[in-house]
Amino acid sequence: MLPLKAFKGKIELVTKPEKVAKAIQEMNEHEVVGFDTETKPAFVKGQVHKVSLLQLAIPHKVFLIRLNQTGLTGEIANFLENDKITKAGVGIRDDIKTLHRLGKFHAAGFAELSGMAREAGLEVESVKKLTAVLLGFRISKGAQTSNWEAEQLNEKQITYAATDAWVCLEIYRKLARL
Repeated sequence: MLPLKAFKGKIELVTKPEKVAKAIQEMNEHEVVGFDTETKPAFVKGQVHKVSLLQLAIPHKVFLIRLNQTGLTGEIANFLENDKITKAGVGIRDDIKTLHRLGKFHAAGFAELSGMAREAGLEVESVKKLTAVLLGFRISKGAQTSNWEAEQLNEKQITYAATDAWVCLEIYRKLARL
């Protein structure tokens, strides 16, 4: 069985709109950023929640932007429209669709890792499976269906969210070399 790993670098939780610009400025210095979102799960048919969390990973650091507290700021919209920075993730079309509920932007510069994996001849689509196949370790999905709109995120949620964005960055780097 593969070892279980989680992101061990710096995690910056962004909860105030005025702190967003600094985080985005730091990410704008990178060519590729790991990308993911989290939304509070709906357990009732027809119930829909807005994106609560935007996770963006650069080497050695992950930004967790609490969109339910900051909103989709102009800086975030500009970042999501920037085609010079690759935002790598899985299930990006759905993430963009749910982000559009918070505000309008023209998504650009996104890399769908499941498509890249298919082009590399891999029949694997999920972050969990891509991590195992390409990076050689397992990641926990235990916090996936937790309440992302909670006033405070717990340690398990923070680690889970940071790990998801980080492995997207690492998977992209691996697939880009294949």
